[in-house]
Amino acid sequence: MMRKIGIAFRPHNLLNIQNWLLSSRKILEIRTLSAQASSTTEIGSIDTGAPVENGDSKKNLSKAMKAYLDRAREHDEFMNAQRVEFEIGKRHLANMMGENPETFTQADIDNAIEYLFPSGLYQKHARPIMKPPEEVFPQRKAAEFDETGRPYHFLFYTGRSNFYQVLYDVVEHINEMYKFEDSMTRKNLQPDPMLKLNLSGTEWIAKSALEFRVVETVSDREYNTFVTAMDRLSNMPFAYKVKDFIMEYRVSLMNQSETYDAIKPQIREDGRESVTVYECRRKRAIGNVTVISPGTGKITINGQGISYFEGIQEREQILFPLIFSNMQNKVDIEAEMQNGGPSGQAGAIRYGISWALRSFVDQETMESMRLAGLLTFDIRVRERKKPGQAGARRKFTWKKR
Repeated sequence: MMRKIGIAFRPHNLLNIQNWLLSSRKILEIRTLSAQASSTTEIGSIDTGAPVENGDSKKNLSKAMKAYLDRAREHDEFMNAQRVEFEIGKRHLANMMGENPETFTQADIDNAIEYLFPSGLYQKHARPIMKPPEEVFPQRKAAEFDETGRPYHFLFYTGRSNFYQVLYDVVEHINEMYKFEDSMTRKNLQPDPMLKLNLSGTEWIAKSALEFRVVETVSDREYNTFVTAMDRLSNMPFAYKVKDFIMEYRVSLMNQSETYDAIKPQIREDGRESVTVYECRRKRAIGNVTVISPGTGKITINGQGISYFEGIQEREQILFPLIFSNMQNKVDIEAEMQNGGPSGQAGAIRYGISWALRSFVDQETMESMRLAGLLTFDIRVRERKKPGQAGARRKFTWKKR
């Protein structure tokens, strides 16, 4: 026979069990409190004695974290102040130009600056500008982790969170394209050839532009990985669905923002056509240049031939647009120049010949001339002498005694 084994719950046994439960509960509470206290302190952090409010609890920051947050806060305050000054300056500029400050765009600002502060400096970076502070001051990455040291971005520990975010987006789009392609295949549907993505005339942004966009340093190997991934995405049959994402990282090879309409030729008494370009300028030289077609290549400058210029360089300047457009010995040139020296007069004649030849060449040759810089006015002039020094840049010899 089996013997029943039981526990006799007597009063003193109940008292012992209660004491044991109370003692276990106290030990559990003590361990919980100690665990909470240890979790509030970061491993390896140095206590600065400056508690930071975070809800109802107070946590201590390390010196590195405190300095990082201070720099981020100072940068944000600086950018906010610069934005306020930019808005004030824009309103003043709009009032000076008699425009509405609310509808005053950045293009209006650039035109107003060019009108109010004309500059003959050749380098565009040296000319006066008024741009938003985000374009003037170098970009800076925002705070990447909070006050407790927890990073905001899930790719923070890669070391290139923004760059790898771009690659992550590319992979996401590729997977979406695969899913969409599978669904279209199940429906026996083919991609529309009329909607095929056309990337002709564009190329992927350079490595420097990519670094500026992601505000991170990108190695050559990482840049090649980016180009390979984007090529794979853009070559997919349904890539036109993510055209906006792809075109964000494409730049135009040839930005023809200006159109050059040719001058209509005039009929001369001898039956030949002629085009005259008035007020051709270069430095202090000014004059009129006439191109006559057809011709034999005769060049007349102030009643003289090309021997009007003694230097070989000035003669080459005049002949260059004719040789470049293959119009040598096909037209005649007549020029009347005033003021300036040989270099300025030769440059003015070259500019006048180039603009007049547009009426006698095809569109492709005209575009080649534009790319070669023949249709661009050279604004460079001699820099003025500065008071207190020997010349524009030259200084007087300084003697200590």
